[in-house]
Amino acid sequence: MLIEIPTADGNAEALVARPSTGPGPFPGVILYMDAFGLRPRIQDMAQRLADWGYVVLAPNVFYREGTAAELAPEMDMTTPEGREAAGSDAFPRVGRLTTDKALPDIDAWVDGLGRLDGVAPGPIGVFGYCMGGRLAVRTATAHPDVVAACGGFHGGGLATDAPDSPHLGLGNARARFVFGHADHDQSMGPDAVARLDEALDTAGLESANEIYAGASHGYSMADTSAFHAEPTERHFRELHDLLGRTLKV
Repeated sequence: MLIEIPTADGNAEALVARPSTGPGPFPGVILYMDAFGLRPRIQDMAQRLADWGYVVLAPNVFYREGTAAELAPEMDMTTPEGREAAGSDAFPRVGRLTTDKALPDIDAWVDGLGRLDGVAPGPIGVFGYCMGGRLAVRTATAHPDVVAACGGFHGGGLATDAPDSPHLGLGNARARFVFGHADHDQSMGPDAVARLDEALDTAGLESANEIYAGASHGYSMADTSAFHAEPTERHFRELHDLLGRTLKV
């Protein structure tokens, strides 16, 4: 189902997925989409996690640019040409979602999750894909008293030279982190992975920060040509373990 969450810049759509069975209440989790937006693949992934026993909120982080339906790719992204064509519209939106816009939005997403019926009080989990990985880390560092689990998968730009790079805030975090990086990813190369690893260690955070060999950027998105089943299932296993160990103790 889609709901609306009020933000400082207007109402934003968000997808909500709930467990198919069980009385609840359930721990809450925020899923940050990739650049291609809210669409059936994100809904399927949200429901898979919900059926592990969570209420999952997936906000349209590009709400300033349009509704989920308006921004959804119209072409077949299972071919490289189709994915590239969809990216010509989607990727510029990522750059326009600057940190000064993202942080107030994050406050709204956390508040919105907590207001949903059936969400248990207590810690939450956050995770994201591609640029959504950055949003997940920023959520963990901006809300350390709430976020107990943070995951990022084929994320880009997590540890850069920019003064607002997400990794620079890890000293504020208290969450347990899991990262599954794409191999040969120009947006998150080995040097950046090492920089992130150092920041996690310096902050004293429990973490797994690994490169998935042979996995391309976008490997978890089954509706694109980047999809790779093996690392996708690996990320689901590691995410299942992360959330279970932090939110169901």
